[in-house]
Amino acid sequence: MSPTGEEPSAVATSPSNCPACSALTEGTAWQRYRVCSRCRYHFQLTAAERIELLADPDSFRPSNPTLISVDPLVFTDRVSYRDRLERARRETSLNEAVVTGTARINGRDCVLAVFDFNFMGGSMGSVVGEKVALAHEAAAERRVPFISVVSSGGARMQEGMLSLVQMGKTAAAAMRLHQAGVPSITVLTNPTTGGVYASFASQGDFLLAEPGALIGFAGPRVIEQLTGEPPPAGTHTAEFLLQHGQLDGVVDRARLRGVLATLLQLFHSRGPVEVRSAPEPYRPPNTPPLSAWPEVELARRDDRPTSADYIRRLMPQFVELRGDRVYGDDAAVIAGIGDLAGITVCAIGQERGHGDPKRNGGRVRPEGFRKAARIMRLAAELRFPLITFIDTPGAHLDYESEARGLAGSLSSCLANMSVLPVPVVSVVIGEGGSGPALALGVADRILMQEHAVYSVIAPEGAAAIVHRDAARARDIADALKMTAYDCLVLGVVDAIVPEPENGAHLDPDYAALLLRGEVISALLELRKRDSRRLVEERWRKFRRMGEFQRLVEVEAADSQRAEALRTAMRHAFGSLGQLRERWPTRERRQQGATSTT
Repeated sequence: MSPTGEEPSAVATSPSNCPACSALTEGTAWQRYRVCSRCRYHFQLTAAERIELLADPDSFRPSNPTLISVDPLVFTDRVSYRDRLERARRETSLNEAVVTGTARINGRDCVLAVFDFNFMGGSMGSVVGEKVALAHEAAAERRVPFISVVSSGGARMQEGMLSLVQMGKTAAAAMRLHQAGVPSITVLTNPTTGGVYASFASQGDFLLAEPGALIGFAGPRVIEQLTGEPPPAGTHTAEFLLQHGQLDGVVDRARLRGVLATLLQLFHSRGPVEVRSAPEPYRPPNTPPLSAWPEVELARRDDRPTSADYIRRLMPQFVELRGDRVYGDDAAVIAGIGDLAGITVCAIGQERGHGDPKRNGGRVRPEGFRKAARIMRLAAELRFPLITFIDTPGAHLDYESEARGLAGSLSSCLANMSVLPVPVVSVVIGEGGSGPALALGVADRILMQEHAVYSVIAPEGAAAIVHRDAARARDIADALKMTAYDCLVLGVVDAIVPEPENGAHLDPDYAALLLRGEVISALLELRKRDSRRLVEERWRKFRRMGEFQRLVEVEAADSQRAEALRTAMRHAFGSLGQLRERWPTRERRQQGATSTT
């Protein structure tokens, strides 16, 4: 008996030739995974074979196996629909094109929905849609992750509109699972097209695909017939979709169980129910630097640890997520889900890449902001804390970025962060340049490494505006108040994270250790607060920024810091008091309106 509860269908086990490279299909890769050992071409699997590869032995329990399709339209072409169904059942030993049930992967419970392309091309009729909807509902009720492995040609035309409306039913079931805060994972295999791909399959929180899989709403041959244009090279493949921001990853079949097991473990690791006391991190006295320009040079060093460096050290279990699900992926933003001291968190970081050209020096495109906003929404849905790493000289500025919505995508990050119902901790680890830096900085706790900088504009840009000479950047850096000490005094950041002597680049491991203590301390403290309080206090935090008189009053208990704050205000905003008298306040506007009447 197969894992599906049905008799196994006949599958060719003798070696054949790989259709991609013509090599003889033999060896461990072929026998175990049905993968070509030379070129890694992935052959189709039955539902039973996939479940056997993914689920723990003897853990799969099928659900609703007796549901069978009927012929509501009495549809007949060359062969009646009833006869087609009977032949499919006989050839596959399945009752329908999808097998659903509960299982464990590496000891973690989940609900599975696995399609079998051998049953009428994995098409979705009324029973397939019903089984998929029931599987979503079971996952929501049990509060265990939902995993679908999809291989389908789309809607089943023999059931007419009753088949088409299953798209709406299954997409709605997926949305209800999102609203319940239960994770969902979709694995797209060869081929996945039509109504299944355009409904619940695309609604997964995590979209993975097997290498080389043909994926698309309409197949390339259909588009060619309709348009008369030959398909471009590489179109409709998993790799093509990954490049264009539609997938989180392309995962070899031999690695798939491990990736799913890691995700399930992360979903489970939400930290202890009772929040432990936050350890007191190491905080030496803050000493203002003699000049801002050396701090700028330290923050911009190519060998300074980047977001990827810190994520690797802070979160050994980290699954990177890619793409904005709209247009493309931006390697200048790294994002994903990982384990931080036993607590699963979502992480987003601007990545300079140590000179790697694909990272674009950390200059963020619209796709990077949209990817970040997607991960923010995922954190809110799954109730995972969010950690962000700020390190960018600014946005990638060109005409294409403007056309693809640069400002709007940045704004979306700011707005999303402001209402996230989870703890948010942001760390400025290098150069925090203008709005693109703040796009990851609307947080409950804002930390800043000792030799990082955070500024409304780069010194070169300020010098070009003020002095009409970018070469005078060193002269204006001090006036911008961009050092960690300046930002702490201004109330823009909450704490300074110490670095190894003379900079984090000299000892990245120690720098990560120091950063880890501050982040965990902030996270544990924030986890004591409910979601409503987090959102309200975050709003109040940013609402107060810029109310300079109030800032001074708040700091009055600490006379030394208050005096430093007043001095900074005088240097940075010396004309503010004079301008205030000229501003049209609400009272003056009312008086003016009264006098004119």
